[in-house]
Amino acid sequence: MQDDKQEVSASKVIAAFAVVYVVWGSTYFFIRLAIEEMPVSIMGALRFLIAGVLMLGWCAFQKEKLFRKKDILPAFFTGLLLLFIGNGAVAWSEQYLASSLVAVFVASSPMWFVLLDHTQWKTNFSSRNTLAGIIIGFAGIVLLFSNNIPGKLTGSINKWEAMSFGVLTIGAISWALGSLYSKYRPSKFSGALNSGWQMIGAGVAFALTAIVRNDWSSFHPQQISTTAWLSIVYLVTMGSLVGYSSFVWLLKVRPAAQVSTHAYVNPVVAVLLGVFFANETVTPFQMAGLAVILAGVLLVNLAKYRKI
Repeated sequence: MQDDKQEVSASKVIAAFAVVYVVWGSTYFFIRLAIEEMPVSIMGALRFLIAGVLMLGWCAFQKEKLFRKKDILPAFFTGLLLLFIGNGAVAWSEQYLASSLVAVFVASSPMWFVLLDHTQWKTNFSSRNTLAGIIIGFAGIVLLFSNNIPGKLTGSINKWEAMSFGVLTIGAISWALGSLYSKYRPSKFSGALNSGWQMIGAGVAFALTAIVRNDWSSFHPQQISTTAWLSIVYLVTMGSLVGYSSFVWLLKVRPAAQVSTHAYVNPVVAVLLGVFFANETVTPFQMAGLAVILAGVLLVNLAKYRKI
């Protein structure tokens, strides 16, 4: 496997990393632009159904066998965990929190992998770096809550902001569970085909949610601005197709620990876009939270990096 990795063009690897670093970091900003004018459920349905259909169309063009029931259902389940709950939590929370703050919080996701991957508990919890990283990372999360502590004491806390942190926690756990399920339940589908069905599953779930919430009846496409539509186009093409495909390809040609470094760069990109283009503000406590969370994630993965 390592020989295959060494034969891959360095320029392609660099380009793929650039896409995962920058594009995935920018999706928080474009999600924010889209949900300013349309419900989260409809944004998710449009994004993932269109991207999923396009991905399946490409796989069909490549003459792949699209329908294999025993692999489609697990792909649907993974899509629900990763994209419907995990990504959906991000989009829902951005209604009440700055996109930059959401990205900072999501940076803690790698710690949930360590806590939930029971097959690796013996190895993970025997590492001082891992234990220290988990403790430091969660200390960073506490810093993100710190702005609400005075409000809680005076009774003026914004309940929707506080609830958003809880929703983001559920989303981060769901993302970790979906990733672990996909890892330990391998599919015979190609990476592109598997991700295509995952997006279809998530898109259907978002569409059904929109029906239950009666969001479709109040959705008028002609009233949506060009900016919001272009944000959907960006999320479909760059976020779901190019970005996700690059991520899946990198996992095949580079060590997983190296690919996971996107967790350090995505929040920085999101913070910069939010501050400079969406007039978002980041408090000193939140910046400290970002730094502490990233330090924790680095410690969690330090042993893995040394093996690369």
